[in-house]
Amino acid sequence: MDQKTAELTRQGIGLDSSLFFNKSRLLPGIELRRAKRSTACYATHSHDEYSFGVIDAGVATYHNSTRKYCIGVGDTVLINPADAHSCNAMEGDWSYRMLFVDPQWIKRLQQDLECDQEADLLPFRASHSSDQDSFSGFDLLFNCLISSNNQLQAESLLLEYLGSNLALKQPISTKSDVVSVRRVQELIQDQLGENLTLDEFSKQAGISRYHLIRSFKQVHGQAPHAFQLDARIKKAKLLLQQGHTLIEIAGVLGFADQSHFQRHFKQRMAITPKQYQAFFI
Repeated sequence: MDQKTAELTRQGIGLDSSLFFNKSRLLPGIELRRAKRSTACYATHSHDEYSFGVIDAGVATYHNSTRKYCIGVGDTVLINPADAHSCNAMEGDWSYRMLFVDPQWIKRLQQDLECDQEADLLPFRASHSSDQDSFSGFDLLFNCLISSNNQLQAESLLLEYLGSNLALKQPISTKSDVVSVRRVQELIQDQLGENLTLDEFSKQAGISRYHLIRSFKQVHGQAPHAFQLDARIKKAKLLLQQGHTLIEIAGVLGFADQSHFQRHFKQRMAITPKQYQAFFI
């Protein structure tokens, strides 16, 4: 039981243990919701935020305005502000995850995309998707917001997800900006231990945040945050071979702590830093 739950219990305020609500530690204006084996039912309602999420278990009936869907595991729902909607399990319980995003994120993304500043906020392209890429993109973003300390990664994943699901009036240019990408690559390598923001990278590149992410992936096959992690792990291997401690390496390379470093090292090397170091020391 976490501290917040314990305090509410002490005050006699009952909590549905199947439901989880929280605000993002990394990105302001983002709220997370998760339900596990929930039997909760929802009357028709709307939100001020953009809301979207996925079904992890069970089957549900989803109403959005005049549209009705039967949704199941792997499906995504996308709901614009003020959309009247409801979503309820058809029988038994169900599990799902949702994100609620302040419209200011969409407003700034439209600035990135050089949309008409006087235009209304863009809506989602669809209210429902069964596309596996949509589910995978949400899964990466949600898990990052829950368990990561990497603001650069969280913001990049959010912008990518929104950019791929909003109803853009014109196609986004797929032309990469090699010069701008090189500037950011050099900045990452020169300041490997600094946790720079996407805004700082964008300023260095001279292009918008969203165009930078797309260009960087076209050149390097991964976004700036992933490239930064790879570069840190490469440097960590050299430091481990030289006998530096895990605490020293985590500190000098900008990891949140030793466990954060260990987790990312093992994901890329399939062994722990200590095991790797033992081959050399």
